[in-house]
Amino acid sequence: MRMLITGGAGFIGANFVHQAVREHPDVRVTVLDALTYAGDRSSLAPVADAITFVEGSVADAALVDRLVGESDAVVHFAAESHNDNSLNDPSPFVETNLVGTYTLLEAVRKHGVRYHHISTDEVYGDLALDDPAKFTPETPYNPSSPYSSTKAGSDLLVRAWVRSFGVQATISNCSNNYGPYQHIEKFIPRQITNLIDGVRPKLYGAGLNVRDWIHVEDHNSAVWAILDRGRIGETYLIGADGETNNLQVVQTLLEVFGRDADDFDHVNDRPGHDMRYAIDASRLRDELGWSPGFTDFRTGLEATVDWYRGHEAWWRPAKAAVEAKYAQTGQ
Repeated sequence: MRMLITGGAGFIGANFVHQAVREHPDVRVTVLDALTYAGDRSSLAPVADAITFVEGSVADAALVDRLVGESDAVVHFAAESHNDNSLNDPSPFVETNLVGTYTLLEAVRKHGVRYHHISTDEVYGDLALDDPAKFTPETPYNPSSPYSSTKAGSDLLVRAWVRSFGVQATISNCSNNYGPYQHIEKFIPRQITNLIDGVRPKLYGAGLNVRDWIHVEDHNSAVWAILDRGRIGETYLIGADGETNNLQVVQTLLEVFGRDADDFDHVNDRPGHDMRYAIDASRLRDELGWSPGFTDFRTGLEATVDWYRGHEAWWRPAKAAVEAKYAQTGQ
């Protein structure tokens, strides 16, 4: 199989490329990535000789048409994905998440190529802390930021191209990923790298916001299950029953580092900060027989801490700039 992976130098995409090379040697991988701030070609260094890398935008119609025409399947990870950045400047989110998805859909439509679309649970908005409900594929969309609204729009484009043009596509909406190669602007790697440097972690507000955490390896194994066995036109939610609030995440990391549970600082909460996400992944589990490998969140965090400790050369060059940017907002 010839597979085009967009956004393959980003966090989840790079891990997917590693998994493809390691576990699917019959797959010929081409990565398309624009190498914006969230894309890092060094994330692919360990597999560089086993893949083809192309620098470019998913909104470049001529380039996308050529690459899709040389592929049997497309897995679309490429996205602008930082909520705070989307509040400061929504335009890159519209260009990549909407125009880029449209461009890919037109190419897979033209060439008859299998397409899988990576999305987020943030398209559903958020849940109340005391609400026992979880997101399902039938939950109405209710995005709350430019980021989540453009991802919601891209999902709807995929559904329309399946129904209107018969595109062979599936969608997955995942809960919050963590693990190797995640940009240190994100919550968990920022706290880990602060702790490595002896700096107290930073907690938004009271830290009661709940996320449904999943290790990136588990997310990507679910994507492979969907590619192999998923029903065309179907949406699958990917989650590992990992609901944990931000305060618990910080306190667990402090325990892993042997620090006191209250050894952190509160900072101003983020504008429009969603309260709770929770995934019902029963369709994925029941239909496709998938289950996560990391069933204990602390074990997954320990493995992630070990990775960042062992790969300081990967994250260190960006650390000072990330912290300076957060300092400007008091976070």
